[in-house]
Formats: sequence, structure tokens, C-alpha cells
Amino acid sequence: MRLSARCLVLLSLLIIGIFAGCAGKDSGIEAGKDKGVFSWFRSAAGPPPEPESEVDLSDKAMDYFVQGRYILAGEIFQKVKDRYPFSPYAMLAELRLADCKFYMGDYDEAISLYEEFEKLHPTNEAVTYVIFQEGSCYYRLMESPDRDQTFTHKLIETYERLLNGYPDSPYSYEVRKRMAEAKNRLAQHEVVVARWYIRTGQVPQAKNRLETALDLYPDTSAGVKAVRLLKEERISQQTSTAEIDRVKESEESWWRRLIPFI
Repeated sequence: MRLSARCLVLLSLLIIGIFAGCAGKDSGIEAGKDKGVFSWFRSAAGPPPEPESEVDLSDKAMDYFVQGRYILAGEIFQKVKDRYPFSPYAMLAELRLADCKFYMGDYDEAISLYEEFEKLHPTNEAVTYVIFQEGSCYYRLMESPDRDQTFTHKLIETYERLLNGYPDSPYSYEVRKRMAEAKNRLAQHEVVVARWYIRTGQVPQAKNRLETALDLYPDTSAGVKAVRLLKEERISQQTSTAEIDRVKESEESWWRRLIPFI
């Protein structure tokens, strides 16, 4: 026969009461037996784990980092930063956490973390690497020539700061190569806009854009293209002027033929 839920509750309470009464009447030996049982369970489970040190956490995070498991590495580096903010390992965690964000493609967050590291540790030997990585983020964020070029300008500003402050850094060659690419991208942008102005009949605005590309980025391939477009535009303007003069001359000669004494 099934017992109702209330009966089960009452039965449980009754059993608890019986054991409680028995426990009150038990001798110290019986109580000791109960304690021995719980002690056995505690010993079987082992002592509570000690919190991992910053060294252990950093080693584990670096293992994940080397394996390319940047999410796991980043989580542990964040723990090191939070738990041991005054440890030398916290500085390593700050830098590698930024690297994790970079390799995960989260460039905006990586830039923020690199800038924070540079601000907190301006004399650290890793600063040249940090500035290079800031520029690397902008390098990957650059848009195509027909889009906004804010990140391209940011890249040039960042790498100029690196070259001015650390001209002999091991990143100088790559920095100059990327800066040349960025400047050509900016020149291409001016040419793209100039072509649009030409198509829409806004010749003065097109000339301004082409002259800007020529003045600011003369040594780029897009700058050379701007020169060619400027020459073409000037030729077309000269042709238009010559055509107007020819028409006027033709009209004047027609009137003179009609009324020769004028």
C-alpha cells in the first residue's frame, strides 16, 4: 500500500527523532564511532586544495597560450591579474592577455590593453613590442581605399611614435614597410574620391583631391596615378578652351564674310 507524502514526512521525522533520542543516550564510545565515520570520509576525500600560486597559474596560462588556446589562456591570465595585482607575474599577465585578444581578432580590446600596459609600465623593455602591436591592430583594421581611413591614419601616427622614440628597435624595418603601404592606401583613397568627383562633373574638387595625394604622398604608386590624372584633366581643360576659341574665331569670320566692312 502506498504511503501519502504527508505520511512519508511524518515517518521521516519520527525516524530522525528516534535516532536523535538514541544519540542522546549513546555513550561517548558510540559518539566516537560516528566521528570516526565522518573522519574516514574526510580522509578519503583528501585535504581541501590549496589555492594555486601565481607561478602555477602563469605556467598553465602560458601552456595554453603556446598551444594557441587563447580563450583559456586569457581566462587564467585574468585570474593572475585579479588575484595577484602586485606580483611580477601580473605584468606578464597584462601583456599576454592583450596578446590573447590580438590573436583572437579582438583588436579594439587588444589596443585598449596594450595602451594600458604602456601607460602603467612606460620604461619596461616590452614597450617597443607593445607599441608595435598597437600598430599591428590598426594594420588589421585598415579599410579598403573607398572606405573611411581613420585606422590608416592611426597606424601611421603609432608607428611614427615608435620610430621617433625607438629608431633602432628590431621592428623598424617592418614598421617602415607598413607605413609605406598605409600612405599608399591614403593616396589611393584620394584618387578614388577624385575619380568620383570627375564622374559627377565636380572638376575643382577632383583637382584638390589629386593635388592632396601628390603633395602628401608623392612617392607612392597612387601618387603617380594622381599625377597622370591631373595631366589628363589639364589636357581636357586646355582642349575645351581651344575649342571655345576656335568656335569664336569661326563665328567672327562668318560675320566678317557676311559684312566685310565691319
